[in-house]
Amino acid sequence: MNAQSHTPVKPPQAGASPLEKLNAHCPTQRQKGFTLIELMVVLVIIGVLAALIIPNVLERADDARVTAAKTDISNLSQALKLYKLDNQNYPTAEQGLLALVARPSVGIPPMNWKPYIEKLPQDPWGHPYQYLNPGIRSEVDIMSLGADGVSGGEGKNADIGSWQ
Repeated sequence: MNAQSHTPVKPPQAGASPLEKLNAHCPTQRQKGFTLIELMVVLVIIGVLAALIIPNVLERADDARVTAAKTDISNLSQALKLYKLDNQNYPTAEQGLLALVARPSVGIPPMNWKPYIEKLPQDPWGHPYQYLNPGIRSEVDIMSLGADGVSGGEGKNADIGSWQ
């Protein structure tokens, strides 16, 4: 038995070539694991993939937030239209979007008020949606001020409104 590999050493068979006889007496020891070069190649490949994929994933997150804001604004617009059908007017600027969740306590009380949405959402960046009555671009405007929470901006900081 070979002390290093714990495998029995087979005696050479009769009629074996000289090379087979030599190999029978000197079994090769198998190495287990990876070499440093193999590990470095794998790390370089992972680094290249991460460099290519991470920017695309981060860009998609911003796109998803913009889409979520547009969906919220659309839902709020629909709720406001129902409010107007029931009460003949949109909520005043003073009553705001909160009038879709709770009966307004300021201004002219709505005649046929009921809850129009369960909860008033925040925009995907954690800011409240803005409500203008009268609106700048239509009868009423609903908008998110984007990631920075400030009017104006470009890219992820751009305003997203019901007019879009």
